[in-house]
Amino acid sequence: MTELQHILETYVEKGTVPGAVGLVARGERVEVAAAGSRDIAATTPMTRESIVRIASISKPVTAAAVMTLVDDGRIALDDAIGTWLPELASPMVVRTPSAPVYDVVPAARPITVGDLLTSRAGYGFPSEFSLPAVTPLFSELHQAPPRPQLVPAPDEWLARLSRIPLLHQPGEAWLYNTCSDLQGILVSRVSGRTLPEFLAERLFEPLGMADTGFAVPADRLDRFTSLYQPRPEGGLQLVDAPDGQWSSPPAFPSGAGGLVSTVDDVYAFARMLLAEGTVGGRRLLSPESVRQMTTDWLTPAQRAASTLFLEGQGWGFGGSVDVEAIDPWNVPGRYGWVGGTGTAAYIVPSTGAVTILLSQVEMTSPTPPDLMRDFWRYGADA
Repeated sequence: MTELQHILETYVEKGTVPGAVGLVARGERVEVAAAGSRDIAATTPMTRESIVRIASISKPVTAAAVMTLVDDGRIALDDAIGTWLPELASPMVVRTPSAPVYDVVPAARPITVGDLLTSRAGYGFPSEFSLPAVTPLFSELHQAPPRPQLVPAPDEWLARLSRIPLLHQPGEAWLYNTCSDLQGILVSRVSGRTLPEFLAERLFEPLGMADTGFAVPADRLDRFTSLYQPRPEGGLQLVDAPDGQWSSPPAFPSGAGGLVSTVDDVYAFARMLLAEGTVGGRRLLSPESVRQMTTDWLTPAQRAASTLFLEGQGWGFGGSVDVEAIDPWNVPGRYGWVGGTGTAAYIVPSTGAVTILLSQVEMTSPTPPDLMRDFWRYGADA
């Protein structure tokens, strides 16, 4: 048994997860291990072909879609989003983050494409989830956790968002999640295609990501995992079965957390980024767009205010960027993100390293669980 296999088996045996798949690559050397099963009944083994809800690993994919439009010359980072999202052309901002939603002032400037990509548009989750301008993101927009069949279609979703004030002025603060959903709507409106159509044409088909999408076709449900959450008293309880929320296309394809995928599909996307946007001789992204995606855009003050999610990391486009070696697995320049369904995917452009972990138990907080940390520790040493 390899050390990677042992790590995964250990957490399966503890009952932390029913199953998990891990991939660690450096250059052309690739190690993949799978342990456990796709559900707690333990009737079907977890394999590298298992399909998993990747949650917020969707964010880098959506950001890459935006950057294809930048490369096409259809949009620019400094463009105001109101051209395509007129609902947000003249946003209001709460006077202070703790102010009630009716105590507002006009935004000092328009929200830009770059604000969305860096998650600094003024919408999203801070450390204090109970702030008056934050709670409607849960109650009206179903921002978390991902339940795709409950979310209204993009036009209605955006109309609801337009009635919620910004928590901060555009560009002032990093806030989590909402900007990635806005990126998905932006892609659709600029391209004139649905987000699933655009992603399939510009990223998934060229990369051979045949199992990645916003729903699982009926003929692949036998490879789809069940989703669980920890019970307060111990053990796991079912959140979503293979024939549940992801068995049919949602009205709102969430660019923030709606995708399902496999470890090899996620690896194909990672390899494209490491190859500076090229796959099989075909360029999907420019090297400059990849560089911008994987560069930290936050100020030290913005990083310091976002420790609940970032733990001192910076933020690129759609994913975090390690700015210093805080832990053994933090490598300056490491880019990627975690998903609230128990997933994580990172690349290190300077070394060509890739680490991908897919499991099927929801995280109970933004702090990565022990399984992820042990997996990253192994990946840093491999």
